[in-house]
Amino acid sequence: MAMDFNDVALFVRVVESGSFSAAAGALGIQKSSVTRGVARLERELGVRLLQRSTHSRDLTAAGRALYERVRESVSTLRTAADAVAELDHDASGVVRVACPPVLAHYELVEGVADFTRAHPKIHVELVLTHRNVDLIAEQVDLAVRAGELPDSTLVSRRVGRATLGVFASAAYLAAHGAPETVDALADHPCVLTTPARDGHARWPLVSRSGETRAVRVHGPVSADEAGFVISLVSGGLGLGMLPLGIGAQLGLQRVLPSWTGGDLDVHLVMPTARMVPTRVVKVRDWLEGHITHALGQ
Repeated sequence: MAMDFNDVALFVRVVESGSFSAAAGALGIQKSSVTRGVARLERELGVRLLQRSTHSRDLTAAGRALYERVRESVSTLRTAADAVAELDHDASGVVRVACPPVLAHYELVEGVADFTRAHPKIHVELVLTHRNVDLIAEQVDLAVRAGELPDSTLVSRRVGRATLGVFASAAYLAAHGAPETVDALADHPCVLTTPARDGHARWPLVSRSGETRAVRVHGPVSADEAGFVISLVSGGLGLGMLPLGIGAQLGLQRVLPSWTGGDLDVHLVMPTARMVPTRVVKVRDWLEGHITHALGQ
């Protein structure tokens, strides 16, 4: 059985785009061409791949099985074609980068402006999200991820390490004073990151001598978005566990400076290291150098 690669690629694009119309728009072709290509593939395989209804295009069991087996191959071939097309041209085109919002806001703003001025033919599309996006399904070229990486087939490289510490605003400290011991944290309101149970959480702390503590803290607000937590700490609502670089950048004051909240490794993640387009290499190398410098590595 010989499948036409173009029809397979059309099928993958429909799945990833969510509809025949969206796939046609992304490819710049007529919707009818996409529909015919998928129909040819179904006839060749002798199975229905998509359940068609007025408002949705849901995968059948056979369609999901095919998609899971071919999506990485299609992505690799697309990447190879892009890389070959760039051999005789300046790097150009769109590079999609997924990044946690807080890192983008505080560490990338100046750097991305400098990069785009140096490479005007490259368009950097930042996808600001806390999710571990599916790089292949969502057509993301690079992702910046903080914390422990789950096991996967993705290619990753560590580009820095963010150390956490306890911070407060000058206004908060003027009104409430600073805790002088780790145990005194329990007497101060803290801005918490979720998950927090009933307004309480445990902050893991490590001293310069290597002593470890898990301190129970409480607070009036918890949030799953680091930028919101940072804003509340800056506004004087309470103490917060923040990356040292961001706390210093905002002029917040370090509390209990002989203790840290541990480290978060920061990684760059890619779907593959083979036949990477030049434009993606340039963005990858810039991100690695910029983030490493910003984190003081």
